[in-house]
Amino acid sequence: MDRTISLFSAEASGPDLGDLAGLLCCHGQITGFGRTAARLSVVVEEPWRAHVLAGEFRCRGADAQVSKADCGRPQVRTSFRVDLLPLALQWLREGRAGPVEDDSGKAVPEGFRLSGAMLRMWALASGRPATQGYLLGVDPLAPGMHERLVEALTPLGVAAKLAGPKAEVPAVKVTGKRRLEALLELIGEPPPGAEAAWPGAAPQPVPHPEAVTSTA
Repeated sequence: MDRTISLFSAEASGPDLGDLAGLLCCHGQITGFGRTAARLSVVVEEPWRAHVLAGEFRCRGADAQVSKADCGRPQVRTSFRVDLLPLALQWLREGRAGPVEDDSGKAVPEGFRLSGAMLRMWALASGRPATQGYLLGVDPLAPGMHERLVEALTPLGVAAKLAGPKAEVPAVKVTGKRRLEALLELIGEPPPGAEAAWPGAAPQPVPHPEAVTSTA
C-alpha cells in the first residue's frame, strides 16, 4: 500500500545542514571557535550508528570522521567548519563556547521547530524501542532542555513525556499506536542495519551511561 508522505517527514525535502540540529536534541555536542567556526560531535552506543551518521553528515556537505571517544565508544566528529557556526550560535547559551565536564552549554533555541529530518537524526543517534513505546535519548548534561524538547514534539503529532525517574538514561518516551505510527512516518524507513532500533522493533537494552555523557 502506498504511504502518504507528511509535509514534516524526513522524506519531504532534501538533506539540509540544519537537520543536524537533531543530534543536539540528544547528547550531541557543539563547540564554537572564536565565533568563526564550530565543530559537531556525538558519541554513540553502536558502531552502525556512527557509520550511518557519518554518511548523513557527508550528504549534507559536512565531512565527519568516525573514531573512538575517550570512553571507548564510537564517535562521529567534524572538523571546525564555518557552515556549522549557525548551529553553535543558536544552541549554545550566551557566554558558552561548548561543553565542559558537567554541562553541555546547550539550550533549545527560542522558537525552535522540530522537523522530521531532525527527528530522524535524533533517532539514529539515540533512539531505541522500549516496552510499550519508543525512547529518544536526551542530554543528561542539559536537563534544562528536556521539557522543551517534549513540547517541540507535540506539534508533530508525537505527544511524549519524559521517562520516569527510575530510567537509567534520561529519555523522552513516545507511547500509543497512533503516536508511534506518526513517529515512524516522520522519521522514514530505517537505513540498512538500523531496523532493530526503529519504532516497532523489540525493546533494546539501555545504553551505557558513558555513551551519553561524553563531551569529547
